[in-house]
Amino acid sequence: MTNNDVLRRVRYALRINDNAMLKVFTLGGLEVTLEELTALLSKPEMEEFKNCNNRTLDAFLTGLIVYKRGVLKAAPGKELKPVVPLTNSAQNVNNHILKKLKIALNFKSDDMLDAFKTGGVVMSESELSAIFRKPDHKNFREAGDKYVRVFIKGITELFRGEK
Repeated sequence: MTNNDVLRRVRYALRINDNAMLKVFTLGGLEVTLEELTALLSKPEMEEFKNCNNRTLDAFLTGLIVYKRGVLKAAPGKELKPVVPLTNSAQNVNNHILKKLKIALNFKSDDMLDAFKTGGVVMSESELSAIFRKPDHKNFREAGDKYVRVFIKGITELFRGEK
């Protein structure tokens, strides 16, 4: 699944219009023009198509978190952990996408499992937690494209009532 597909599908699932998309990118630390947004959302066959790299997708997902939940503030006397960005060389891109969508939508484990089930994959809690573990953990499991596709399909059905 390409980053452009993720952008298009999440935008559709959450009913985000062009102006809101531009705001989401800005909140994620990336200024995008309407022309660039149109190119990112275009199909590969179209002339104006522009490939969405991992940094652009990460800016969108980070901005979506801020757009949906607000800016995270540290508790008094505590420090925020630095956010690990999704770079062009990062592995486990799909795990990163699922984690950021989980945060943006304020989903708990049960909500995630419901979205996967709605999308067509029944998953256990232990399988789900393996996806969100650190890559060096012995029970870590890398999420394939299928999991991202099914999850976005599930949230589309949950938020839009469409199959």
